[in-house]
Amino acid sequence: MLLWAGLGNPEPGMQANRHNIGFMVIDRIAERYGFSSWRKRFRGELAEGNINGQKILLLKPMTYMNLSGESVLPTLSFYKISLSSFFVFHDELDLDPGRAKIKRGGGSAGHNGLRSIDKLLGSKNYWRIRLGIGHPMDRAQVVNYVLGNFSKMDHQWLDPFIEAVVESAPLLIEDKMDAFMSKVALSTKE
Repeated sequence: MLLWAGLGNPEPGMQANRHNIGFMVIDRIAERYGFSSWRKRFRGELAEGNINGQKILLLKPMTYMNLSGESVLPTLSFYKISLSSFFVFHDELDLDPGRAKIKRGGGSAGHNGLRSIDKLLGSKNYWRIRLGIGHPMDRAQVVNYVLGNFSKMDHQWLDPFIEAVVESAPLLIEDKMDAFMSKVALSTKE
């Protein structure tokens, strides 16, 4: 079994925030691949399903971004899922909009959701799918930027990007991480 967690904030007014791109991707995966209805567990929302015969749990922590680990840890523990089977989809300021990178381990780069997960797991050895949202270029504007909504113009790259990530997701099951990044890049190439 795999656990795929999307990071975001639960407030209805925050659904379109850049910080919630992880939730957006996880919602589209659930929809595309016919996952179960969302149910409340472990301070989050869980959906179950299969992609290419692999059982996958989708998790959206409802703890707010800064406390994401408080939902992730009990979910991993209850289902006895190893860190090598745990993937986090999250926004990434240091990637251009519509670009994806995947890596295992590493630092949080100031991302409070990852920082919370790292702290509570006591390890950084899990997969991170970094979803590029761009950077406001002024460090003083970062909080307003990530908590701001995607604009209408952003949807020109955002919608095809989310679709490419969702379409390429089965490659993650096959441990084809480079193929995943390549397929997303080719699908979103202008």
